[in-house]
Amino acid sequence: MARPLNGLKIIEMAGLGPAPFACYILASLGANVTRIEAKGRSAVFLPLDPQTNPDVLYRRIVQLDLKTEEDRLEAVELIDDADVLIEGFRPGVMERLGFSPDAMIARNPGLIYARMTGYGQQGPMSDRAGHDLNYISMAGVLSMIGHHDDRPVPPLNLIGDYGGGTMVLIMGVLSALYARAQTGKGQVVDAAMVDGAAMLATPIFSFMASGLWDGDKRGMNLLDSGCPFYDTYETADGGYVAVAPLEPQFFAALVDGLGLDPVWLERQYNRSHWDELRAQLTAVFRRRSRDEWTEIFAQSDACVTPVLTPREAAEHPHNKTRRSFDTVAGQVMPAIAPRFSSE
Repeated sequence: MARPLNGLKIIEMAGLGPAPFACYILASLGANVTRIEAKGRSAVFLPLDPQTNPDVLYRRIVQLDLKTEEDRLEAVELIDDADVLIEGFRPGVMERLGFSPDAMIARNPGLIYARMTGYGQQGPMSDRAGHDLNYISMAGVLSMIGHHDDRPVPPLNLIGDYGGGTMVLIMGVLSALYARAQTGKGQVVDAAMVDGAAMLATPIFSFMASGLWDGDKRGMNLLDSGCPFYDTYETADGGYVAVAPLEPQFFAALVDGLGLDPVWLERQYNRSHWDELRAQLTAVFRRRSRDEWTEIFAQSDACVTPVLTPREAAEHPHNKTRRSFDTVAGQVMPAIAPRFSSE
């Protein structure tokens, strides 16, 4: 099968979180990834099944003791032959191990040396430990997630680790590879989860600059549960539906599907009526089960969808048609996206 990154050679310095996940995605797209692990010690944090753990899937794993000269030279030889080196240690660790960017690029001038950290290579907090929740809190993102009458809610670890981390790291690697194709020169990619998470919030900062969003008031804006027609509602069976008809024509389909008074078409964006609308939506959605509402809106543009569990998502007819999920070692796993016409 012709995959877009066939032939690309990547060395991964074993670590946790966004850097290994980036290597998993790159490997799934065809890259040849060799993971260097400390001899006798796994970098895997949780006791995951290695057959389904994206931290180690699709790699060639080499265990080396980088404190010995023989193994260090073997690692250098691997890096010399690579297109990309990806590491996720704290600043200074690679330098202390003898694998600084200057030294490695001097030996391999085309090398893309990609560094993944929480706080970046420089700055007062660069040496601090942290996790996704810390990084998105420092990016100004966490403060905006949650209901207005409650504390901020951890949005899994999707924003800092995998959105602002993994995806930004991959973007940096591919951008540097494109630049190398023009210049023949490698370079260092400094990807930080705080930077990436903040960048993901650019549209919200734009809304704030235009006066359309109050960044100091959580759960009081259009997309943060403050708006009654962009929220989730409980159904009669204890399930939930997602309701998001932001545009007037979609909101009209919601009003029609629920049998609401057409007067709501004139009140959609009038905040003084939002509490009343929320109360009506809450009451109406509790009259039927989640699947009944799903059927009612199945052919509608009202932007009403069931809130599916992961297992339900894998079995949904649309996702099965798209092959959005795959089976790895007998277990359901999300498939790699996007799709390419050459595959």
